[in-house]
Amino acid sequence: MRAFKNIKNIFFIGIGGIGMSSLARYFNQNGFAVSGYDRTKTDLIQNLEKEGVQFISEFNLKALQEFSKEETLVVYTAAIQANNPLLIYFNEQNFKCLKRAKVLGEITTGTPTLAVAGTHGKTTTSAMLAFMLYKAGLKVTGFLGGILNNFNSNYISTGSDVFVVEADEFDRSFMSLSPTHACVIAMDPDHLDIYETKEAFEKTFIDFLQKISSKDQIFISEEIDLEGKKISLNSINTEIYIENICIKNGHFYFDYISEDIQLRNIQSNLPGKHNVINSAMALSLATSYAPEHAQVYADALSDFEGIQRRFNKVIDTDELVLIDDYAHHPKEIEAVLDAVNDLYPDEKKSVIFQPHLYTRTRDFADEFIKVLNGFDEVNLLEIYPAREEPIEGINAEFLYHKIKREKYIIEKEEIKDKVFKNKNRIVLMLGAGDIGVEVQKLLKTIAL
Repeated sequence: MRAFKNIKNIFFIGIGGIGMSSLARYFNQNGFAVSGYDRTKTDLIQNLEKEGVQFISEFNLKALQEFSKEETLVVYTAAIQANNPLLIYFNEQNFKCLKRAKVLGEITTGTPTLAVAGTHGKTTTSAMLAFMLYKAGLKVTGFLGGILNNFNSNYISTGSDVFVVEADEFDRSFMSLSPTHACVIAMDPDHLDIYETKEAFEKTFIDFLQKISSKDQIFISEEIDLEGKKISLNSINTEIYIENICIKNGHFYFDYISEDIQLRNIQSNLPGKHNVINSAMALSLATSYAPEHAQVYADALSDFEGIQRRFNKVIDTDELVLIDDYAHHPKEIEAVLDAVNDLYPDEKKSVIFQPHLYTRTRDFADEFIKVLNGFDEVNLLEIYPAREEPIEGINAEFLYHKIKREKYIIEKEEIKDKVFKNKNRIVLMLGAGDIGVEVQKLLKTIAL
């Protein structure tokens, strides 16, 4: 906490963000006066308020003038635009303003830090990892990018001997971290609005891993051309591998084999072979930090209840299975589709998909079309813009004309009928925008 000497107040611009709110919880737990702004009061923000965090939903100059610039740190995300009136105000008044990634780096520097990197799987893997260390009784703090179902929180803290963080490649945020251990799960190009080229994207991962002193504390998926210990499924030619994968009663079972550790008949509640790899990554990081608890880590997986919006079966009946997932990149959608095909190989599947970002839709159009054609029915919502301005010709219709399956462009008002009146029992709602809010609206209509 030396980096925040003389700071008493922490103000977050965008406090409702999943990464920002976990930081808010950390500072609140450590005795700072925490407050923040966001556009809407979500369930997450309501929970923060219950924990003592102050919230504002509009530019209130009088409230802002109560802060002393000598005692206040302003935290903002990379997604906040330079013309944000709050950020402009604090900068003009010479407050100390730092990006979230920089603050996370300041908190964790000098302490063992286990960082989970990769285009996909970061949230699930880091949550597994933090949960394993927690179950082993270690003094761990985990900043998670999703709500852990076991705790209904994106923050775990029993002490600060070791930190678990997501190493986010967006805006090169992970370059602000100083990890002691790390894994890279996937390196499929993304955020090309930031990086422009695949080569620049991959170069940043190389630079990130150079922060770690020992290659023995780096774990890499087999297909990725980076230095570190490789992890694979059913290949004894890598330093760590998974074998004897099987599905029993809806659960995955597998063996984890490394040079020093063999863990047999591990049970995972999460679907899909991609989550077996995620489990292996978490086990590798945990055992590289404190190997004496290896069996506890493995046993913890059977108690891990997953992350909200990560293959959540929000409805599971004989008439309807509705799966909610954050998948918004073609590779993530492919992993979800593979998992649902494992569980329901003989049933037809419908998807309601909300594309996220105009640039991502444009840059990966062919990949999106290929994976969406794997469903039996495709329903497209309009693109969720997030931080972007529209791009001419890039919209839901742009994808619609290329899809070869039964297809529709729909409005949010039509989602209910597309779910409850669908001829297919298996329905998936996918995307990183506000489609998760629509899922919650559906569930509330059932509860009424």
